Amino acid sequence: MSNLQEIKQRFGIIGRSVVLEHALNKAVQVASTDISVLVSGESGVGKEAIPRIIHHQSHRKHNPYIAVNCGAIPEGTIDSELFGHEKGSFTGATAARKGYFEEANGGTIFLDEVGELPLSTQVRLLRVLETGEFIKVGSSKTLKTDVRIVAATNVNLLEAIKRNKFREDLYYRLNTVEIKIPPLRERQEDVHLIFRKFVADFADKYHLPPIRLRPDAIEMLSHYRWPGNIRQLRNLAEQMSVVEQNREVDGNMLRAYLPEIGQTELPALYQPKGGPSSSDFSSEREIMYKILFDMKSDLHDLKNLTLELMKNGLTDEFEKDNSQLLSKIYGEDEAKAPAPSSTGVAPYVPIYKEGDTELHTSTYDTDHETIEEENLSLQEKELELIKKALERNNGKRKNAADELGISERTLYRKIKQFDLQ
Repeated sequence: MSNLQEIKQRFGIIGRSVVLEHALNKAVQVASTDISVLVSGESGVGKEAIPRIIHHQSHRKHNPYIAVNCGAIPEGTIDSELFGHEKGSFTGATAARKGYFEEANGGTIFLDEVGELPLSTQVRLLRVLETGEFIKVGSSKTLKTDVRIVAATNVNLLEAIKRNKFREDLYYRLNTVEIKIPPLRERQEDVHLIFRKFVADFADKYHLPPIRLRPDAIEMLSHYRWPGNIRQLRNLAEQMSVVEQNREVDGNMLRAYLPEIGQTELPALYQPKGGPSSSDFSSEREIMYKILFDMKSDLHDLKNLTLELMKNGLTDEFEKDNSQLLSKIYGEDEAKAPAPSSTGVAPYVPIYKEGDTELHTSTYDTDHETIEEENLSLQEKELELIKKALERNNGKRKNAADELGISERTLYRKIKQFDLQ
């Protein structure tokens, strides 16, 4: 562990989250070998630190280390940059040039954004991985090189393979070992530590007092999703260090620097304080289960409303007591329950059977006497969601009930109903 702490200090890595330390330990473990490594993670998570750690912990540490951003080199010159070229091989080639693979012989090459490589260059790279051989642009002579390749990507290479944008054989040669760098939103305990380091650096750089956050601002900072990850956090720290005149920042002041906070393209799920992180609900399927679970509560209210309407008819007192639910069903302008038909035929109403977990809806047509029925089964989804909530909260019913948005008594009844242990 002390060795890991030394590595963090040497490479400026801040954080003590389990997922981060797992990635660092994995990098140290593979460093002594020559196998190729694929570093994956979102843009801005700091993937470039991993290949430097691998190189400096390996037997190649005294030989060259070259980092290449494959996405920043034009397609027409990428082969020349990587493998070199001969004089006169193309317009502007006034002299022979060594490529990165020749310059890094005996050392390590870091290929950042490897998913941006053209297919023709991928073929050349595959040959280097398999045989250690390459040919300069405009040459017919085969050259040898001994390099260790570490690649990184922020795109899903398996999806790129399906779209014929990346070679499958190259993927499996690069991905001998994969190291995944977690996004900042999965390292909530590290966010404030990293922020403090950034503001201290910028305070020293600009000769200003460091920014300090109040508890509510720290809470907001930790639970923000950080789509730009560490790069976004660093920019925020620099902006606040330069612009903010009040050096002690509360939640309202911080919110002005995070304009998209609270906004999302997906349905928002309430997160109780102390509950599991929002990443637990990252899958679309779980979000839909949560929505269906919430819908069942509305369906229960709708059942009671319908039974009362069928029993007592439409009254002013009924409209007043159920105005909110009626407006949800019929809209603000027509928040009235359906009046009985003058023909004696019942209007469109949901039909419920006591104890059923299914909603049966029927449409009556007075002209054609047709009936259309739809069934929406929620019991299976409800059971799965309850199981997940209990697992995430280690069987603590109160926390699970808070996460599901129901009372502890209701959860207890559901556990007995589904015979859950």
